[in-house]
Amino acid sequence: MHGLRRWWDDTAGGLPATFWYLWSGLLINRAGAFALLFLSLYLTAARGAPPSLAGLVVGAYGIGGAAGTLLGGVLADRWGRRATLLAAHLAAAGLMAALAFSTHLAVIAALATLVGVAHSMPSPAFVAAIVDVVPEARRSRAFNLQFWAFNLGMAVASLLAGILAEASFTALFLVDAGATLAAAAVIALKVPETLTRRPALTPRAVVGRRPGLHTALTDRTFLVFVGLTFLLAVLTMQTSTIMPLAMREDGLRPSAYGLVVALGGALIVAGQLFVPRLIEPYRKSSVLAVSTGLMALGFGALTVADGLPLYLGAAVVWTVGQMLAAPPNAQINADLAPPDLRARYQSVFYLTFPAASFVAPALGGLSLEHLGERHWLVVGALGLLAAAGHLLAGPRRERRVAALRAAAAKPVESVR
Repeated sequence: MHGLRRWWDDTAGGLPATFWYLWSGLLINRAGAFALLFLSLYLTAARGAPPSLAGLVVGAYGIGGAAGTLLGGVLADRWGRRATLLAAHLAAAGLMAALAFSTHLAVIAALATLVGVAHSMPSPAFVAAIVDVVPEARRSRAFNLQFWAFNLGMAVASLLAGILAEASFTALFLVDAGATLAAAAVIALKVPETLTRRPALTPRAVVGRRPGLHTALTDRTFLVFVGLTFLLAVLTMQTSTIMPLAMREDGLRPSAYGLVVALGGALIVAGQLFVPRLIEPYRKSSVLAVSTGLMALGFGALTVADGLPLYLGAAVVWTVGQMLAAPPNAQINADLAPPDLRARYQSVFYLTFPAASFVAPALGGLSLEHLGERHWLVVGALGLLAAAGHLLAGPRRERRVAALRAAAAKPVESVR
């Protein structure tokens, strides 16, 4: 019992109540965000759209997501975290309800784009609020729990989506809207505004530029980290974009692909809570190098995979890499951001994921077509490149974080 209590303290102890309400809102949001998983099927089966048009509509959702990420970052630093979260959730709920009863494909496409904006706006505000309220020493465990909640919510969403889609697409959208409203209620009732208007430091003193979104977009130390995260995201996206095609070429059925994906999700849900204690003694750059190297090894192993057991074994390796990478990746992102620009930095960071969701299938499809199984050697090489990049960039990141902390310890008048 003592060991269990110590594990719980190391995993989730010492976190403020506001964090847990944010965590609950995120979990409810993810568990209910399932309608878009079946958007392409809805368009083709219920609205008679050809697959090409369905793909364009789903792509429009992704474009809206990129815009929403930047908009959410700017608003979270100007309006506040709570106001941005509430506006985004309420807008998403209304748009999902409108989608439930829309029949014209042009209207559905426009609504899908706006839903992409509303769904992406909360991400920078959620992370910025967590950084606002969680002491620095406990942020790693907070981000680990955030990653765990996200994956647990997605697992629940996948299960519920399949059940509701078979019953009614209208119900699918309406239940999604209801879950979004429930998340908004938690935020409205329990989450205070976490943005402090008191100046903490002058970003110009650390990054050499006046504050604003362009500060993040021209911050070389931060952009190197974003670029390395982009490579990690390209690797991660292989599982949902290129791997299904490779498995089909190996003669495996869709159910085999589902089993590989389910294994990864199960490992994260079962094991993610043990990660913070495991990685705590090591430097973040070293952990990221090891984790990215494991992902490179896992995906590179698909070069020789021709049956389900090898795919499952490789999935274990790259999933462990993903699990190890999540807490330090999020914490470094938070540490590199000046306090006055936290959400803006988060929004630039989160752009890596829609970018990777475009690049991974676009270039990966060409690579698989022309290189065949050697495509996975290219993917593995990208992972090793990212691992080396973390080792090389780590010292400069640490010096930058130390400079930000020193500036925060001596507050000066902020320039806005």
